[in-house]
Amino acid sequence: MPRFLTLTDVAEELQISMAQTRTLVRSGDLPAIQIGGRGQWRVEQVKLDEYIEDLYVQQAAKAEARKSGVTQTEDA
Repeated sequence: MPRFLTLTDVAEELQISMAQTRTLVRSGDLPAIQIGGRGQWRVEQVKLDEYIEDLYVQQAAKAEARKSGVTQTEDA
């Protein structure tokens, strides 16, 4: 497996659109680097794996909050 993925690779792996992938990168939610001046973005495989793991942790926290009867508005 290559160390760096293109945004197309990331979109395929997450099964989301290119627009959604670009939004994740631009917002900083998914760390990426820009190579050269032509907008060639690359995401390190390790960073993608960390992003996915973080989503699992966030989802588990939401599920636990629902079980305990806490709503998100109460957390804020």
